[in-house]
Amino acid sequence: MNFESRDISEAEYNKLLKDLENLEYEKKRSEAITSIIQLLESELSFEMIAEEIVRIIGEFLGVSNVTICKWNTEQTKVQPTVEWLPKGGTPYFAKVDEELLTEYIIKMKGTLVCDENNQSEVTPLLVKRGIYAMIAEPVVLNGNQVMYILVADSDRNRSWRSNTIQFIVDVCKILQDILEKNISKNSLVSSYNAIKEILDNIGNGLFVIDKTTKKILFANNTMKMMAKDDMEGELCSKYGFCGMRHKCENCDILKESSAYFETYANDRQAWYDVKFNDILWVDGRTVAICNVLNITEKKKIEKRIEFQANNDFLTGLYNRMRCEFDIDKRIRNAEANGLKGYILFLDLDNFKHLNDGLGHQYGDMLLKIISLGLQQIKGIEDSCYRVGGDEFVIIVENEQIDRADEILRDVKELFNKPWELNGTEYYCTMSMGVVSYPEDGKSVQELIKKADIAMYDAKKSGKNRIVFYNAKNESSSIKRLDLENNMRSAIALGGNEFEVYIQPIIDLEKEECIGGEALIRWNSNNLGFIAPNDFIPLAEHLGLIVCIGEMFLRRACEICKNWSDKGVDKTIHINLSIVQLVQNNIVEVINKAISDSGVNPANIILEVTESLAINDMNNMKKVIKEIKELGVEIALDDFGTGYSSLNYIKQMDFDIIKVDKIFVDDIVSDDYAQTFVRLITELSEKLGVKVCIEGVETREQLETLKAMKVSLIQGYLYGKPIPYREFERVFLGINQYEEHIDLTTN
Repeated sequence: MNFESRDISEAEYNKLLKDLENLEYEKKRSEAITSIIQLLESELSFEMIAEEIVRIIGEFLGVSNVTICKWNTEQTKVQPTVEWLPKGGTPYFAKVDEELLTEYIIKMKGTLVCDENNQSEVTPLLVKRGIYAMIAEPVVLNGNQVMYILVADSDRNRSWRSNTIQFIVDVCKILQDILEKNISKNSLVSSYNAIKEILDNIGNGLFVIDKTTKKILFANNTMKMMAKDDMEGELCSKYGFCGMRHKCENCDILKESSAYFETYANDRQAWYDVKFNDILWVDGRTVAICNVLNITEKKKIEKRIEFQANNDFLTGLYNRMRCEFDIDKRIRNAEANGLKGYILFLDLDNFKHLNDGLGHQYGDMLLKIISLGLQQIKGIEDSCYRVGGDEFVIIVENEQIDRADEILRDVKELFNKPWELNGTEYYCTMSMGVVSYPEDGKSVQELIKKADIAMYDAKKSGKNRIVFYNAKNESSSIKRLDLENNMRSAIALGGNEFEVYIQPIIDLEKEECIGGEALIRWNSNNLGFIAPNDFIPLAEHLGLIVCIGEMFLRRACEICKNWSDKGVDKTIHINLSIVQLVQNNIVEVINKAISDSGVNPANIILEVTESLAINDMNNMKKVIKEIKELGVEIALDDFGTGYSSLNYIKQMDFDIIKVDKIFVDDIVSDDYAQTFVRLITELSEKLGVKVCIEGVETREQLETLKAMKVSLIQGYLYGKPIPYREFERVFLGINQYEEHIDLTTN
């Protein structure tokens, strides 16, 4: 079934469910009427027929009580004669005083309806007896009300449908015919017109077939409209509502006393719910009454509900539930037939940065584009799933196993190019974990867990890569869980386990330490010292880096303020992760840290990385401008490793460019590295930007950089990152220590 749109709102989805409920109700209503009509020719006693009728009514409507009342011989009182109750139900009307019941009935001028929307003078009396909704309908014989069907419910929220009320009215007419038959002992000929009227009022199609000639004896108005023909006198095979025209000469259906099925009519492009039952016709012969309900709309609704249940609302890809079902199915098939396949678990790198920085509409747009891209890769067109916010799963089945390497390459290439969103290019890569089934696991949960472990190893290894699961990953998973639990605990306890280390930054012209870069270290009470490469990727992955970064920012500002209080006017560089920078309140957070600590903003230099380039240029320019208006400076860290250009640097108005250490490693002998650093140094003078070279470790590197007139350097040659109190003692002379470092001989 095709639909013009894959996306439906919650309101539309609820309406679909309501429509489906209504269709099911109409189907059951039709079945109930048909069952009651069959009682017209029953040889049972009237009491037994009445018992069957109240049972059909009660089970169809799911009410608390159905009772048939009639006048006594003296015509003075109305008394309950037949009552149906669900298991454990209450016989309401047996407890009602006969005079009171008679008073209700005498006042009836027709159908009496009471529910939460229809109140009458009898309502308080009914509620007093635990009845919150009731339908009372008379059975008329020779112009007199001789019986009454009372349908009652103890549900306070029951509200009667109009078609439910009509159903009770129709049942009373059938009951009237049964009474007349019992009285007159005539055939159904005397009741044909009444039956025709009842059948014509039923919402679904009904027609009667002579089982011998296969000709149609009667069709109600609804059936004639469905067939667009009078139908009567025609062979039933002309219309094919049974869906078995090819067997009409030796009809399987009419040989049975009853049959039920769904069928699709190609010529009408419609689905039908069809039910056959044998009944005695007016002339005494056995005929088949066929109940036909057009369920095309129901099928469409079911298809949309199935789509909603199995597909992701945003991207149209299969969802997590369908993913787990399909993986389980493929595992079973692989085990049974000696086959093999792969599960690819993808998580987007830095998606949260883009989503938070640009807005969810950009994030949603990117997810849709990625989904379309994945579906265009040969071999996985119908086996892509979105299982979380920015998590995708791809199943590579046995039939595609020979193309697995090609599929992995195609997926990686898809993410190596920038994504175009509203005319602007953005970079967003992915990290992937790969498991083999059934080799790596024989359950969905086990395979997903191991794929997630491999994916996290890809993240930890630098992102934008693919890692295959192997057994040693298990220990790293346990370590990761330990890290996560202890990290959350450390944050909850105030973050004191996260320590400030500082690495000196040297002014080559003055040959003195002008400040340092504050670097976070985690000294866990339970796990000991944790390297930054082990916990920072995890903090970013868990969304904890913002909280940790804010605590670290405040502490670094307090340290710098303490230097000023002791007469040491130095700068401190503080790293801002891209996750922090895209927060809507980042300017307020920085301003509060400066205000609360009392630090001189001119002594604060905030460092951002080149991953800033993946975000919206206009928005980032605005954020950088607002931060600089606080009086702080901005440095671009790790320059030369990402996507930045000098034009980009000029637009963002950075104060310092920090060139990555990869250009320093071979700067003594590598012409390209020398040219690059010299070019940056010369252009920085024209742009009014300072340059700091990171990673200086040898005297030869230092002399080469001096010749290029580099102004600022940082690296192990002058000092590794050390605890801030030790940095104060060694480089700033704080705490009355007289020890100083000789920068010229270090």
